[in-house]
Amino acid sequence: MTTIDLHHLPVTRTARYATLGSAGSAAEVWFVCHGYAQLAAPFLRHFTALDDGRRLLVAPEGLSRFYVDPEHARGGRTTAVGASWMTREDREHDIADYVGYLDTLRARVAVGVPPNTPVTVLGFSQGVATACRWAALGREAVSRLILWAGDVPPDLDLPARRERLARARVVLVYGTRDRMIPERVREAAEERLRAAEIPYQVETYDGRHHIDARALERVAAGSPD
Repeated sequence: MTTIDLHHLPVTRTARYATLGSAGSAAEVWFVCHGYAQLAAPFLRHFTALDDGRRLLVAPEGLSRFYVDPEHARGGRTTAVGASWMTREDREHDIADYVGYLDTLRARVAVGVPPNTPVTVLGFSQGVATACRWAALGREAVSRLILWAGDVPPDLDLPARRERLARARVVLVYGTRDRMIPERVREAAEERLRAAEIPYQVETYDGRHHIDARALERVAAGSPD
């Protein structure tokens, strides 16, 4: 019988990210992780209201790009392109890759930022799992973790990471008309956080699956310390 063996080879590749604001004058640094099929620069436009001279906003882009519409995937100029953080295929390596990528990006950003500047990590939709895993598994001591319209990843061992996550201010943000995040998903996420003794707060807005500008300003107004 023929046996096919799978192997893994670490390689160096170029990641893309977008920024808004000045590093030298930053009193806060925000890392904002986009959702499925989004790109860094367009996603960062949702945060322009936070560009007040006090914040440096950094939007990393998922390492896997693809043509969003498979029926028009020939690569024409009008074909939409999106990015993904991972799929179910070879997930453990994808997780390790993007946690390492975000650690490296944080180290680069830190060069121009005043010491001890608080770090806020926001994940939207698919980016919620990315934000959670980085906060729990990465090198960065996160001051605030904002989980917007997404689920806490079921595979993340919250009790084992409680000490790290409990030091961050965890904020769950939901739209009251967001059909992509049903009530049972919200309740399960909150129950897992309570069981792991990780404090959190909930912010809601009257809307669907998107970054709501008013809700964002309310959340941002809270202290990241």
